[in-house]
Amino acid sequence: MLLLGPPVLLFALITWQIVVDGPLVGLDERLSGALVHPDRASEVLADLGNVEVAVPALVIALGYAAWHGRAAGTDRWWLAPSAGGVAMVLVPVLVVPLKAWTDRPGTPAVPPAVGYYPSGHTVTAVVAYGAAALLLLPLLRSAAVRRALVLLCAALVAAVSFGLVRRGYHWPLDVAAGWCLGAVLLICLSLLVGRPVGGDSRPRSAGVPDAGPGSR
Repeated sequence: MLLLGPPVLLFALITWQIVVDGPLVGLDERLSGALVHPDRASEVLADLGNVEVAVPALVIALGYAAWHGRAAGTDRWWLAPSAGGVAMVLVPVLVVPLKAWTDRPGTPAVPPAVGYYPSGHTVTAVVAYGAAALLLLPLLRSAAVRRALVLLCAALVAAVSFGLVRRGYHWPLDVAAGWCLGAVLLICLSLLVGRPVGGDSRPRSAGVPDAGPGSR
């Protein structure tokens, strides 16, 4: 539960600054001005956070985790995939009211509008790719493959974040808040399914004791 503290506090701080138009907002706008450079590459990277791209990737992971758990006779095999789906459903439930409440305008690179905080694309990417990794990690026996999966999901989230800021779709603080909100949902998911973030998620055979520290 302690893991929830930092992202919750950081999200609260950023949101407070946005609502009161604090000094972080001015810094955010200057940083955005230095980073924005709309091009086709940044647009493609930002699109990796689209619902049409990220959610199908999660659905595939949910389906595979459910199929594997049921085939293996895992107790409550449906819990982890269902929790992953609920985490994704909660994204718009949380993001849409926050956008309406903060009413933040977009960058000069997009048409005049409000409702840009927090970045829904960022939260979607964090939850979709992060939850997919969280569900698939216990099913992978190779440590190298597990590391590759984590790096791939992190790279996808980083690519989306960079694309959103570089294209000017979002201010940097919009994206940072998206990381925080997505992290909260992922931590809650990991706690619910009993797979702590960063912990050893390798599957173990029933009735077989853990190997000693010197074995492989």
